Amino acid sequence: MKIETIRVRNFKALQDVELKNLPAFCVFVGKNGSGKTTLFRVFAFLKHCLEHNVRSALNAEGGRNGFKEVVTRGHEQESIDIEIQFRMEIAGHNRLVTYSLEISHKKGLPFVRKEVLRYKRGRYGKPYHFLEFQNGEGYAITNEEDFSKPDEELDREQQKLNSADTLAIKGLGQFERFKAAQAFRGLLEDWHISDFHISDARGVKDDEDAIHLSASGSNLPAFARYMFEQHPAEFEVVKQKMRDRVPGIKNIEVIVTEDGRLLVKYQDGAFTDPFIDKNVSDGTVKMFSYLLLLHDPKPHPVLCIEEPENQLYPELMTLLAEEFLQYAERGGQVFVSTHSPQFLNAVPLESLYHIDKAEGVSRIVAIADDPLISAQVRAGDKAGYLWEQGLFQGIAQRIALR
Repeated sequence: MKIETIRVRNFKALQDVELKNLPAFCVFVGKNGSGKTTLFRVFAFLKHCLEHNVRSALNAEGGRNGFKEVVTRGHEQESIDIEIQFRMEIAGHNRLVTYSLEISHKKGLPFVRKEVLRYKRGRYGKPYHFLEFQNGEGYAITNEEDFSKPDEELDREQQKLNSADTLAIKGLGQFERFKAAQAFRGLLEDWHISDFHISDARGVKDDEDAIHLSASGSNLPAFARYMFEQHPAEFEVVKQKMRDRVPGIKNIEVIVTEDGRLLVKYQDGAFTDPFIDKNVSDGTVKMFSYLLLLHDPKPHPVLCIEEPENQLYPELMTLLAEEFLQYAERGGQVFVSTHSPQFLNAVPLESLYHIDKAEGVSRIVAIADDPLISAQVRAGDKAGYLWEQGLFQGIAQRIALR
Protein backbone atom coordinates (compact mmCIF):
# COMPACT_ATOMS: atom_id res chain seq x y z
CA MET A 1 0.00 0.00 0.00
CA LYS A 2 1.19 3.50 -0.78
CA ILE A 3 -0.83 6.59 0.11
CA GLU A 4 -0.76 9.07 -2.78
CA THR A 5 -3.22 11.72 -1.61
CA ILE A 6 -4.64 12.83 1.75
CA ARG A 7 -7.51 15.29 1.98
CA VAL A 8 -8.72 16.52 5.38
CA ARG A 9 -11.47 19.02 6.12
CA ASN A 10 -12.57 20.37 9.49
CA PHE A 11 -10.35 18.18 11.68
CA LYS A 12 -9.09 20.55 14.38
CA ALA A 13 -6.62 23.02 12.79
CA LEU A 14 -6.74 21.14 9.47
CA GLN A 15 -9.63 23.13 8.05
CA ASP A 16 -8.86 22.27 4.43
CA VAL A 17 -5.63 20.44 3.65
CA GLU A 18 -4.76 18.34 0.61
CA LEU A 19 -1.44 16.58 0.07
CA LYS A 20 -0.89 15.09 -3.38
CA ASN A 21 1.77 12.83 -4.93
CA LEU A 22 3.08 11.79 -1.55
CA PRO A 23 6.44 9.98 -1.63
CA ALA A 24 7.22 6.83 0.35
CA PHE A 25 9.13 8.92 2.92
CA CYS A 26 7.43 12.12 4.16
CA VAL A 27 9.02 14.45 6.70
CA PHE A 28 7.10 17.35 8.23
CA VAL A 29 8.81 20.30 9.89
CA GLY A 30 7.27 23.31 11.57
CA LYS A 31 7.18 25.29 14.80
CA ASN A 32 5.50 23.94 17.93
CA GLY A 33 1.74 24.26 17.65
CA SER A 34 1.74 24.50 13.87
CA GLY A 35 -0.24 21.29 13.34
CA LYS A 36 2.28 18.45 12.97
CA THR A 37 0.70 16.41 15.75
CA THR A 38 -2.79 17.11 14.40
CA LEU A 39 -1.85 15.66 11.02
CA PHE A 40 -0.55 12.51 12.66
CA ARG A 41 -3.68 12.28 14.80
CA VAL A 42 -5.70 11.86 11.59
CA PHE A 43 -4.01 8.48 11.10
CA ALA A 44 -4.60 7.50 14.72
CA PHE A 45 -8.22 8.70 14.51
CA LEU A 46 -8.99 6.50 11.50
CA LYS A 47 -7.45 3.47 13.15
CA HIS A 48 -9.38 4.15 16.37
CA CYS A 49 -12.63 4.44 14.39
CA LEU A 50 -11.98 1.00 12.94
CA GLU A 51 -10.97 -0.66 16.20
CA HIS A 52 -13.87 0.83 18.16
CA ASN A 53 -16.32 3.33 16.66
CA VAL A 54 -16.54 6.97 15.63
CA ARG A 55 -17.90 8.18 18.95
CA SER A 56 -15.05 6.55 20.88
CA ALA A 57 -12.48 8.00 18.46
CA LEU A 58 -13.93 11.52 18.79
CA ASN A 59 -13.90 11.25 22.58
CA ALA A 60 -10.28 10.09 22.48
CA GLU A 61 -9.38 13.19 20.46
CA GLY A 62 -11.63 15.79 22.03
CA GLY A 63 -12.63 14.52 25.45
CA ARG A 64 -16.23 14.42 26.63
CA ASN A 65 -17.32 17.06 24.12
CA GLY A 66 -16.24 14.78 21.28
CA PHE A 67 -17.28 16.18 17.91
CA LYS A 68 -17.45 19.81 19.07
CA GLU A 69 -13.82 19.71 20.22
CA VAL A 70 -12.52 17.94 17.12
CA VAL A 71 -14.31 19.86 14.36
CA THR A 72 -12.55 23.05 13.26
CA ARG A 73 -13.76 26.05 15.25
CA GLY A 74 -16.32 28.05 13.32
CA HIS A 75 -17.31 25.00 11.24
CA GLU A 76 -19.38 23.14 13.82
CA GLN A 77 -22.33 22.79 11.45
CA GLU A 78 -20.22 21.06 8.81
CA SER A 79 -18.92 17.50 8.65
CA ILE A 80 -15.43 16.22 9.35
CA ASP A 81 -14.16 14.81 6.05
CA ILE A 82 -11.18 12.52 5.52
CA GLU A 83 -10.24 11.10 2.12
CA ILE A 84 -7.28 8.88 1.31
CA GLN A 85 -6.17 7.71 -2.12
CA PHE A 86 -3.76 4.80 -2.10
CA ARG A 87 -2.29 2.08 -4.26
CA MET A 88 -2.97 -1.53 -3.37
CA GLU A 89 -3.21 -4.96 -4.98
CA ILE A 90 -6.80 -6.01 -5.73
CA ALA A 91 -7.72 -8.95 -7.97
CA GLY A 92 -4.18 -9.23 -9.24
CA HIS A 93 -3.94 -5.60 -10.34
CA ASN A 94 -2.43 -2.51 -8.75
CA ARG A 95 -5.38 -0.17 -8.17
CA LEU A 96 -5.74 3.45 -7.16
CA VAL A 97 -8.34 3.17 -4.41
CA THR A 98 -10.15 6.05 -2.73
CA TYR A 99 -11.60 5.79 0.77
CA SER A 100 -13.70 8.71 1.94
CA LEU A 101 -15.37 9.28 5.28
CA GLU A 102 -17.77 12.03 6.35
CA ILE A 103 -18.65 12.35 10.03
CA SER A 104 -21.40 14.61 11.33
CA HIS A 105 -23.54 14.87 14.46
CA LYS A 106 -27.17 15.23 15.40
CA LYS A 107 -28.38 16.28 18.83
CA GLY A 108 -24.87 15.79 20.15
CA LEU A 109 -24.46 12.27 18.80
CA PRO A 110 -21.91 11.60 16.04
CA PHE A 111 -22.68 9.40 13.05
CA VAL A 112 -21.14 8.42 9.74
CA ARG A 113 -22.87 10.61 7.21
CA LYS A 114 -21.17 8.85 4.30
CA GLU A 115 -18.51 6.18 3.77
CA VAL A 116 -17.31 5.19 0.30
CA LEU A 117 -14.65 2.84 -1.05
CA ARG A 118 -14.14 3.16 -4.79
CA TYR A 119 -11.71 2.39 -7.63
CA LYS A 120 -11.70 1.96 -11.41
CA ARG A 121 -12.36 -1.57 -12.64
CA GLY A 122 -10.78 -0.82 -16.00
CA ARG A 123 -8.41 1.62 -17.59
CA TYR A 124 -11.18 4.04 -18.52
CA GLY A 125 -14.36 5.33 -16.95
CA LYS A 126 -15.19 6.65 -13.51
CA PRO A 127 -14.21 4.95 -10.24
CA TYR A 128 -16.87 2.46 -9.20
CA HIS A 129 -18.32 2.45 -5.68
CA PHE A 130 -17.69 -1.00 -4.23
CA LEU A 131 -18.91 0.10 -0.82
CA GLU A 132 -21.24 2.98 -0.02
CA PHE A 133 -22.99 3.61 3.28
CA GLN A 134 -24.96 6.52 4.66
CA ASN A 135 -26.32 6.83 8.20
CA GLY A 136 -25.67 3.16 8.96
CA GLU A 137 -27.21 1.69 5.81
CA GLY A 138 -25.82 0.88 2.40
CA TYR A 139 -24.38 -1.75 0.12
CA ALA A 140 -21.18 -3.55 -0.83
CA ILE A 141 -20.30 -5.42 -4.02
CA THR A 142 -19.78 -9.16 -3.58
CA ASN A 143 -18.35 -10.10 -7.01
CA GLU A 144 -16.00 -7.22 -7.80
CA GLU A 145 -13.45 -9.65 -9.30
CA ASP A 146 -15.88 -10.73 -12.04
CA PHE A 147 -14.55 -8.47 -14.77
CA SER A 148 -16.67 -10.20 -17.38
CA LYS A 149 -19.66 -8.25 -16.10
CA PRO A 150 -20.26 -4.55 -16.70
CA ASP A 151 -20.55 -2.27 -13.70
CA GLU A 152 -24.34 -2.18 -13.72
CA GLU A 153 -24.56 -6.00 -13.44
CA LEU A 154 -22.41 -6.43 -10.36
CA ASP A 155 -24.11 -7.94 -7.31
CA ARG A 156 -24.95 -5.57 -4.49
CA GLU A 157 -25.57 -6.83 -0.99
CA GLN A 158 -27.60 -4.45 1.14
CA GLN A 159 -26.56 -4.14 4.76
CA LYS A 160 -27.71 -2.30 7.87
CA LEU A 161 -25.17 -1.66 10.58
CA ASN A 162 -25.93 -2.02 14.29
CA SER A 163 -25.04 1.62 14.84
CA ALA A 164 -24.66 4.67 12.62
CA ASP A 165 -21.34 5.53 14.32
CA THR A 166 -19.70 2.27 13.17
CA LEU A 167 -17.56 2.04 10.05
CA ALA A 168 -18.89 -0.31 7.39
CA ILE A 169 -15.39 -1.61 6.66
CA LYS A 170 -15.16 -2.79 10.27
CA GLY A 171 -17.85 -5.42 9.80
CA LEU A 172 -17.77 -6.09 6.08
CA GLY A 173 -13.98 -6.24 6.05
CA GLN A 174 -14.17 -9.51 7.99
CA PHE A 175 -15.73 -11.33 5.02
CA GLU A 176 -13.80 -12.57 2.02
CA ARG A 177 -16.58 -11.78 -0.45
CA PHE A 178 -16.03 -8.06 0.11
CA LYS A 179 -12.53 -7.96 -1.38
CA ALA A 180 -11.83 -4.21 -1.31
CA ALA A 181 -13.24 -3.72 2.19
CA GLN A 182 -11.29 -6.70 3.50
CA ALA A 183 -8.03 -5.51 1.95
CA PHE A 184 -8.38 -1.95 3.25
CA ARG A 185 -9.40 -3.08 6.74
CA GLY A 186 -6.34 -5.34 6.94
CA LEU A 187 -4.01 -2.54 5.90
CA LEU A 188 -5.55 -0.02 8.29
CA GLU A 189 -5.26 -2.47 11.19
CA ASP A 190 -1.54 -2.80 10.46
CA TRP A 191 -0.76 0.94 10.54
CA HIS A 192 1.81 1.74 13.24
CA ILE A 193 1.16 5.08 14.92
CA SER A 194 4.01 5.38 17.39
CA ASP A 195 3.21 6.59 20.89
CA PHE A 196 6.50 5.45 22.37
CA HIS A 197 7.11 5.90 26.09
CA ILE A 198 10.47 5.06 27.66
CA SER A 199 8.80 4.13 30.95
CA ASP A 200 6.58 1.59 29.19
CA ALA A 201 9.52 0.00 27.39
CA ARG A 202 11.62 -0.50 30.53
CA GLY A 203 11.36 -3.22 33.16
CA VAL A 204 10.36 -6.85 33.51
CA LYS A 205 7.46 -7.86 31.26
CA ASP A 206 5.18 -10.83 30.96
CA ASP A 207 6.14 -13.18 28.15
CA GLU A 208 3.79 -12.85 25.19
CA ASP A 209 3.58 -13.37 21.46
CA ALA A 210 4.92 -10.25 19.74
CA ILE A 211 5.45 -10.23 16.00
CA HIS A 212 5.59 -6.41 15.94
CA LEU A 213 6.68 -3.73 18.38
CA SER A 214 3.64 -2.15 20.04
CA ALA A 215 2.87 1.56 19.58
CA SER A 216 3.97 2.39 23.14
CA GLY A 217 6.97 0.04 23.13
CA SER A 218 5.58 -1.83 26.15
CA ASN A 219 6.33 -5.22 24.60
CA LEU A 220 9.97 -4.41 23.80
CA PRO A 221 11.43 -7.48 25.59
CA ALA A 222 8.95 -9.83 23.91
CA PHE A 223 9.57 -8.36 20.46
CA ALA A 224 13.33 -8.47 21.01
CA ARG A 225 13.03 -12.14 21.93
CA TYR A 226 10.90 -12.79 18.84
CA MET A 227 13.50 -11.14 16.61
CA PHE A 228 16.34 -13.08 18.31
CA GLU A 229 14.59 -16.44 17.93
CA GLN A 230 12.78 -16.05 14.60
CA HIS A 231 14.97 -13.56 12.73
CA PRO A 232 18.50 -13.92 14.17
CA ALA A 233 20.25 -12.30 11.20
CA GLU A 234 18.19 -9.09 11.51
CA PHE A 235 18.64 -9.13 15.30
CA GLU A 236 22.41 -9.36 14.90
CA VAL A 237 22.33 -6.38 12.50
CA VAL A 238 20.47 -4.38 15.15
CA LYS A 239 23.00 -5.32 17.82
CA GLN A 240 25.93 -4.39 15.58
CA LYS A 241 24.39 -0.99 14.85
CA MET A 242 23.93 -0.45 18.58
CA ARG A 243 27.62 -1.25 19.13
CA ASP A 244 28.57 1.21 16.39
CA ARG A 245 26.30 4.04 17.52
CA VAL A 246 26.02 3.86 21.30
CA PRO A 247 29.33 4.30 23.14
CA GLY A 248 30.19 1.35 25.39
CA ILE A 249 27.47 -1.05 24.25
CA LYS A 250 29.00 -4.50 23.73
CA ASN A 251 25.99 -6.79 23.75
CA ILE A 252 22.22 -6.88 24.27
CA GLU A 253 20.30 -9.92 25.43
CA VAL A 254 16.82 -10.88 26.54
CA ILE A 255 16.73 -12.65 29.91
CA VAL A 256 13.94 -14.99 31.01
CA THR A 257 13.40 -14.58 34.77
CA GLU A 258 12.61 -17.41 37.16
CA ASP A 259 8.90 -16.61 37.02
CA GLY A 260 8.85 -16.73 33.20
CA ARG A 261 8.92 -13.00 32.52
CA LEU A 262 11.27 -11.11 30.20
CA LEU A 263 13.93 -8.46 30.74
CA VAL A 264 16.33 -6.72 28.35
CA LYS A 265 19.94 -6.41 29.57
CA TYR A 266 22.65 -4.23 28.05
CA GLN A 267 26.34 -5.04 28.48
CA ASP A 268 28.91 -2.27 28.65
CA GLY A 269 32.34 -3.20 27.36
CA ALA A 270 33.95 -1.89 30.55
CA PHE A 271 32.04 -4.31 32.79
CA THR A 272 31.76 -8.10 32.98
CA ASP A 273 28.10 -8.27 33.96
CA PRO A 274 25.30 -6.74 31.86
CA PHE A 275 23.04 -3.98 33.21
CA ILE A 276 19.29 -4.28 33.50
CA ASP A 277 17.54 -1.67 31.37
CA LYS A 278 16.76 0.70 34.22
CA ASN A 279 20.48 1.45 34.50
CA VAL A 280 21.00 2.57 30.89
CA SER A 281 20.08 5.89 29.31
CA ASP A 282 16.73 6.74 27.76
CA GLY A 283 18.50 7.25 24.45
CA THR A 284 19.93 3.72 24.51
CA VAL A 285 16.52 2.15 25.09
CA LYS A 286 14.91 4.34 22.43
CA MET A 287 17.56 3.68 19.78
CA PHE A 288 17.30 -0.07 20.38
CA SER A 289 13.52 0.15 20.04
CA TYR A 290 13.72 2.18 16.81
CA LEU A 291 16.25 -0.18 15.26
CA LEU A 292 14.12 -3.21 16.09
CA LEU A 293 11.07 -1.47 14.63
CA LEU A 294 12.92 -0.46 11.46
CA HIS A 295 14.36 -3.96 10.93
CA ASP A 296 11.02 -5.69 11.35
CA PRO A 297 10.99 -8.25 8.48
CA LYS A 298 7.42 -7.28 7.64
CA PRO A 299 7.23 -3.48 7.34
CA HIS A 300 4.00 -1.78 8.39
CA PRO A 301 2.16 -0.27 5.40
CA VAL A 302 2.14 3.07 7.25
CA LEU A 303 4.58 4.09 9.97
CA CYS A 304 4.11 7.41 11.83
CA ILE A 305 6.81 8.73 14.18
CA GLU A 306 6.72 12.08 15.96
CA GLU A 307 9.99 13.86 16.81
CA PRO A 308 12.35 10.87 16.88
CA GLU A 309 15.16 13.18 18.03
CA ASN A 310 13.86 13.29 21.62
CA GLN A 311 16.33 11.58 24.03
CA LEU A 312 18.82 10.96 21.19
CA TYR A 313 22.03 12.93 20.70
CA PRO A 314 22.19 14.95 17.47
CA GLU A 315 24.94 12.94 15.79
CA LEU A 316 22.61 9.94 15.54
CA MET A 317 19.90 11.76 13.62
CA THR A 318 21.51 11.55 10.18
CA LEU A 319 21.88 7.78 10.57
CA LEU A 320 18.32 7.44 11.85
CA ALA A 321 16.94 9.37 8.88
CA GLU A 322 18.77 6.99 6.57
CA GLU A 323 17.21 4.04 8.44
CA PHE A 324 13.72 5.49 7.89
CA LEU A 325 14.45 5.98 4.20
CA GLN A 326 15.61 2.38 3.84
CA TYR A 327 12.46 1.19 5.63
CA ALA A 328 10.33 3.12 3.12
CA GLU A 329 12.28 1.57 0.25
CA ARG A 330 11.46 -1.89 1.65
CA GLY A 331 7.75 -1.18 1.37
CA GLY A 332 6.57 0.69 4.45
CA GLN A 333 5.46 4.28 3.87
CA VAL A 334 6.96 6.53 6.55
CA PHE A 335 5.64 9.80 8.00
CA VAL A 336 7.94 11.65 10.43
CA SER A 337 7.71 15.01 12.15
CA THR A 338 10.89 16.64 13.41
CA HIS A 339 12.69 19.79 14.56
CA SER A 340 16.16 18.26 14.10
CA PRO A 341 18.43 20.02 11.59
CA GLN A 342 20.65 16.93 11.46
CA PHE A 343 17.68 14.76 10.55
CA LEU A 344 16.53 17.22 7.86
CA ASN A 345 20.01 17.29 6.34
CA ALA A 346 19.69 13.59 5.46
CA VAL A 347 16.20 13.80 3.91
CA PRO A 348 15.67 14.12 0.13
CA LEU A 349 14.16 17.46 -0.92
CA GLU A 350 11.07 15.77 -2.41
CA SER A 351 10.29 14.22 1.00
CA LEU A 352 10.14 17.51 2.91
CA TYR A 353 6.96 19.37 3.93
CA HIS A 354 6.51 22.56 5.92
CA ILE A 355 3.61 23.21 8.29
CA ASP A 356 2.66 26.62 9.62
CA LYS A 357 -0.46 28.13 11.09
CA ALA A 358 -2.27 31.35 10.25
CA GLU A 359 -5.37 32.53 12.10
CA GLY A 360 -5.74 29.14 13.78
CA VAL A 361 -5.63 27.13 10.55
CA SER A 362 -2.72 24.92 9.50
CA ARG A 363 -1.17 25.04 6.05
CA ILE A 364 1.02 22.27 4.66
CA VAL A 365 3.18 22.71 1.56
CA ALA A 366 5.83 20.66 -0.20
CA ILE A 367 9.19 22.38 0.26
CA ALA A 368 10.20 21.27 -3.24
CA ASP A 369 7.47 23.59 -4.58
CA ASP A 370 9.27 26.63 -3.17
CA PRO A 371 11.70 27.98 -5.79
CA LEU A 372 13.95 29.71 -3.23
CA ILE A 373 14.59 26.70 -0.97
CA SER A 374 14.72 24.26 -3.89
CA ALA A 375 17.40 26.30 -5.62
CA GLN A 376 19.50 26.56 -2.48
CA VAL A 377 19.29 22.82 -1.71
CA ARG A 378 20.14 21.91 -5.29
CA ALA A 379 23.09 24.30 -5.10
CA GLY A 380 24.47 22.33 -2.17
CA ASP A 381 22.91 23.89 0.95
CA LYS A 382 21.49 21.51 3.55
CA ALA A 383 17.78 21.73 4.40
CA GLY A 384 18.52 21.53 8.13
CA TYR A 385 20.84 24.53 7.94
CA LEU A 386 18.21 26.54 6.06
CA TRP A 387 15.61 25.55 8.66
CA GLU A 388 17.92 26.71 11.48
CA GLN A 389 18.42 30.04 9.71
CA GLY A 390 14.65 30.60 9.57
CA LEU A 391 14.46 30.47 5.78
CA PHE A 392 11.47 28.13 5.80
CA GLN A 393 9.29 30.95 7.03
CA GLY A 394 7.10 32.36 4.30
CA ILE A 395 7.20 29.24 2.13
CA ALA A 396 3.41 29.02 1.90
CA GLN A 397 3.14 32.63 0.76
CA ARG A 398 5.93 32.26 -1.80
CA ILE A 399 4.30 29.15 -3.29
CA ALA A 400 0.90 30.87 -3.39
CA LEU A 401 2.39 33.77 -5.36
CA ARG A 402 3.94 31.55 -8.05
